[in-house]
Amino acid sequence: MKITIHPKYNQQQEAIVNLTRTFFQNDRVLVEGSRNSIKTSFLGDEEVNIKFFQKPGIIKSIIYSFFKSTKAKRSYDYAHYLIEHAILTPFPIAYVEERKLFGLLGNSFYISHQVNCDFTFRELIHNPKFPEREAILKQFTAFTYKMHEAKIHFQDHSPGNTLIVKRENGVYDFYLIDLNRMKFDELSLEQRMDNFKKLWLSKQMIQIIAKEYAQLAQQPDELVLKLLMEKSRLFKQKTARKKYIKRFLGKK
Repeated sequence: MKITIHPKYNQQQEAIVNLTRTFFQNDRVLVEGSRNSIKTSFLGDEEVNIKFFQKPGIIKSIIYSFFKSTKAKRSYDYAHYLIEHAILTPFPIAYVEERKLFGLLGNSFYISHQVNCDFTFRELIHNPKFPEREAILKQFTAFTYKMHEAKIHFQDHSPGNTLIVKRENGVYDFYLIDLNRMKFDELSLEQRMDNFKKLWLSKQMIQIIAKEYAQLAQQPDELVLKLLMEKSRLFKQKTARKKYIKRFLGKK
């Protein structure tokens, strides 16, 4: 077993390891997936999340063992990068990797703070009359712009991966989760607009976001709107084609 712990939690190593050892006896399920799942527990007085990454197949096990960082390690490292650049994410506590024969990766875990959000970005999509929706979208746009300026390309920038916490005086905090797919590089305006495509924005949402982003980036409103509309349209078309092909082939 390989364990990496934030220095703040060095004295709690035994308790952290125990969270992973008792993971399958824990019935406090937050997210249940076919391969990865998240459960909540307590580390002392702090509520935490334990994300479980199931042992990969032999090919991916070799890749993650010798050529590429594991999802657990990337989640931990990327969370630190975000925090260093003032982008909110649940605080990274530790990650644990189980190693098998010949050092091949087995199961792995990522432990972070639990953030009790008020809602996610998904609610803004499904409810056009959501309270303060336009203000939230503008603040979310500023959050994403700040992320782009920090050279953060969050490849899973999708509705369920932004937790939103309401503060006082109409201010909202945005927390990124599910961090293991990121790149860190300069983004062109086209790439920045492409980064919004998985959010499934309505035309009204696109107009609000495009106008706000154009002001922040000091770009023409028409250009930003055109790019964002096109990226969103192409993504929705591609997704629809994939669903049609799966239905045609009789797959779920």
